[in-house]
Amino acid sequence: MIRPKEIWLVVEPVDMRGGIESLSLRVQNLLGRSPCDGSAYAFRNRRGSRLKLLIWDGTGVWLCHRRLHRGGFVWPQAEATSVTLTARQWDWLVTGVDWQRLDAPAPIHWRV
Repeated sequence: MIRPKEIWLVVEPVDMRGGIESLSLRVQNLLGRSPCDGSAYAFRNRRGSRLKLLIWDGTGVWLCHRRLHRGGFVWPQAEATSVTLTARQWDWLVTGVDWQRLDAPAPIHWRV
């Protein structure tokens, strides 16, 4: 099983035809990071229905592809070029659940 030390979401959508080389270049040029640093880098298509994960495991590079048949992956609408996720947030993201609401504070005005 792949266990990355960090998971980075690249905010800007990518062309899903890209492979290991083009996604690695995007990590280097856009994030200024090495794609072989043990972190995982996640990319999505414009519609948000497909996701690619790029990760180096010490001996080679993995490129995983996931597609949702209904709905889409909840992606951040951030000003930054990337966002880091915890393992728990990642688990929810890949199932299509809104992982950003996991740590949302309860509304102050709500009463029973």
